[in-house]
Amino acid sequence: MTVKIFDTPEVHDFLKTVAGFEQEGGSDRAKQIVHRLLSDLYRLIDDFDVTPEEFWATVSLMNELGKASQFGLLSPGLGFDHYLDMRMDAVDAEAERTGGTPRTIEGPLYVAGAPEAEGFARMDDGSDADSEVMWLTGQVRNLDGEPVPGARVEIWHANAKGGYSHFDPSQSEYNLRRTIIADDEGRYRARSIIPSGYGVPAGSPTDKVLKALGRHGQRPAHIHYFISAPGHQHLTTQINLAGDPYTWDDFAFATREELLVDGRAVNDSAEAEARGLEGPFTEVVFDITLARTAAPELQTRHKRPRALEEAAG
Repeated sequence: MTVKIFDTPEVHDFLKTVAGFEQEGGSDRAKQIVHRLLSDLYRLIDDFDVTPEEFWATVSLMNELGKASQFGLLSPGLGFDHYLDMRMDAVDAEAERTGGTPRTIEGPLYVAGAPEAEGFARMDDGSDADSEVMWLTGQVRNLDGEPVPGARVEIWHANAKGGYSHFDPSQSEYNLRRTIIADDEGRYRARSIIPSGYGVPAGSPTDKVLKALGRHGQRPAHIHYFISAPGHQHLTTQINLAGDPYTWDDFAFATREELLVDGRAVNDSAEAEARGLEGPFTEVVFDITLARTAAPELQTRHKRPRALEEAAG
């Protein structure tokens, strides 16, 4: 089809009407953003000669994504989460807030209200007895290498089957989710199990989008963190456990070299006993460096809808 109508006065006037430019109410910012978004999409329809069949098939797929609550799952797969991180990295660099542990994406599976513990927490509920025991530890320091006592370390990860509590009804409430308040030396310790990576549900709307792009929906084994402390910049990050086949092929684009951690297999019974464990375990050490800031808005995580956040206050 050679007919193109986007660059006509009729279409441009129509876009202004659709975006509400002729109306007094509403948000000026929303109008500008919707006008830009619709303009780009209308031009795309023109440039690629999108057929009515293709358009309505896309609408149907978007309805499926909404019904399955998978827009938050598809978002990192399309690179939006990583792109927002890239922008925040650039903002920090411009403001000379450099150094410290790098951020990476939060993902859609955080749940507010996890139990809090001082210094140490057991994260698993003991139901997955065949899983590999993990001893997760580290120290929170500032850019000068000084400990940050009382730092709030929120940790969550999947089980050995790649499922997350709250979203996986087979798991107990807050399984593999804890908030640990670092001790006077800024140290935190947790007993848990080695998590597995996971893939988007086969045949799901997200899977359909990725397959249309010739891509998979697999994530490597990883552990999520929120770290915060008064006078320091809030950090959202996650670590990857080295050796996973999807480490550098993460559909969510979350892997960063500085966040790749090797687990240390420990078979010494005395070392296990010193940690209150009864057998072999894998030690995972993740030290965290926070940047100082006096800006209150940088000391807390950004606002977004999160499971149970409103109920947790």
